[in-house]
Amino acid sequence: MVAEGTRLVEEALTSKLPIEEAFYTADFAAEPEGQAILTAFKKRQLRHCQVPEDLMMAMSDTETPQGILVVLPTPEIPPAAPGFILVPDNIRDPGNLGTMLRTAWATNVSQVLLPPGNVDVTNPKVVRAGMGAHFFVSIRSVTWEALREMITPAKVWLAEMREGTSYSEADWHENIALIIGGEAAGAGPEARALAQHHVTIPMAPGVDSLNAAIAAAILMFEVARQQSRLSPPA
Repeated sequence: MVAEGTRLVEEALTSKLPIEEAFYTADFAAEPEGQAILTAFKKRQLRHCQVPEDLMMAMSDTETPQGILVVLPTPEIPPAAPGFILVPDNIRDPGNLGTMLRTAWATNVSQVLLPPGNVDVTNPKVVRAGMGAHFFVSIRSVTWEALREMITPAKVWLAEMREGTSYSEADWHENIALIIGGEAAGAGPEARALAQHHVTIPMAPGVDSLNAAIAAAILMFEVARQQSRLSPPA
């Protein structure tokens, strides 16, 4: 996968994951942040190469590249302490999936399991929206058959727009698998077949629905609060 931009490259370095090679521009190397990153590359003996601005433009997925880009294997992070699995289903918008991954990182989700039908987790827009989550959260693309085995014996909750237990009244203390359906059609039949319970977020009259990533964030933080996964304030 490719990670570009100062923030993502700094997170990749912090994670200690293997970086295969890096490309940067002269302007980036002249900045203090750039000098610090290049120093880190040298200390770790990582392959890095200065390239012209026009080549960086061709390599980059953004309209205004920051001048730094790294290539690394798709991370394989082991699951964290069990108790909270997130299952996005039919999430096609890269920004939404990336935001979900970033929130999963913030709420100490044990593992994110991605069945078929989601946008590619290494899509550059997903990576940028994830803001480093790819380097610290266990994220796996799996078949539906594998997913069924991996979420056993968790209590499986499916987020719904209208029907179900209010998220603040649900008991999230046991091992949880939370399914968040897509932006347009919601969860597919495979996901619905797995659901044991349904949860909803009460909204004001006349409101049709919430953005999938926002709804996921509300639910994830409530699960984390009940399971005491959030760090206390400093």
